[in-house]
Parts: sequence; C-alpha cells; structure tokens
Amino acid sequence: MTEAAHPSASTETSSWARKYRGATVEDLDPPAALSSTPSDPIMVALERAFERDYTHLTVVSRENRALLGYLSIPRLKELLKEGKVSENDPVEKVMQRFRRRGRTYKVITMETPLEELEAFFNGGDNGGEPQDFAVVTDFSRRFVLGVATKSDLAEFVKRRP
Repeated sequence: MTEAAHPSASTETSSWARKYRGATVEDLDPPAALSSTPSDPIMVALERAFERDYTHLTVVSRENRALLGYLSIPRLKELLKEGKVSENDPVEKVMQRFRRRGRTYKVITMETPLEELEAFFNGGDNGGEPQDFAVVTDFSRRFVLGVATKSDLAEFVKRRP
C-alpha cells in the first residue's frame, strides 16, 4: 500500500515541479504588506487598501506590531453596504482574528516553494480549509513582509512560458 501511494505523490509533485520549476514566493514579487491596527477607523483602512488596490490588509498590534489578524476588503464592503458597520467603527469590529490555539500555523516565507503555497491555498496544510491569501513573514514570524494571493499564483503561471 505504501508503494502505491508513493508513485501518485511523486506524479503530483513532478507536475507541480514542471509548473513552478523551483520558484519560490519571492518570485511572485508580492507587494509589501499594508497593515492597520485594531483601533484604526474602517474608513482609513479602506482608503489604504484602495490606494494600492489590495484585497486584504493585515492587522497588527500598535504596541509591538504583532500580527493579530486580517481584513478582507470584499467582506468589509458587504458589511458596509448592509449597514452592519460604519466607516467610523474601529477595524477590530470587523477584523478576522488568527486562531492560534490548537492549530498549527503554517509559516510562509519568501523562500517557501510555490508548490507549498499552492497546497496551503488548497487546504492541504490547514485541515482541509482552503485559503484565499497567505501572510508572508520572516522565518521567525516577527515581521510581516507581504501578502500573496491565489490570483498572484495564477498570474505567475500565466506569465511563465
């Protein structure tokens, strides 16, 4: 049974290897992370996102810049349209907090192979839960360096000959 599973795993890996050819997250050239703090007004966070055409913003602690969660701009727009929040409400009212207890945090760095990033997006690294974006950090998770999205990965594949 182990022998049967091994060839299919290597077939999957080799198809990824052909698609990405050793590329890493750094090759995606992710834009620098744009962060808000929990106390920032939603309006300020929206302006920052629109200025750079970002779909997700990280939320960090004002005191120590620790990564607390993120804002999904499409979801935020829905909440504003539905009247569930106002532009003057603080970001903490709508941010998605990262769950830290009982879960393994997948570290995504600039050196992470794109095969691993794709597996992360498809739910392979987080209990089967698909993800739309990944926060790119240094290996020790002290600094947020950028955000990579599924769209970034798709664009990278389109650009490759």
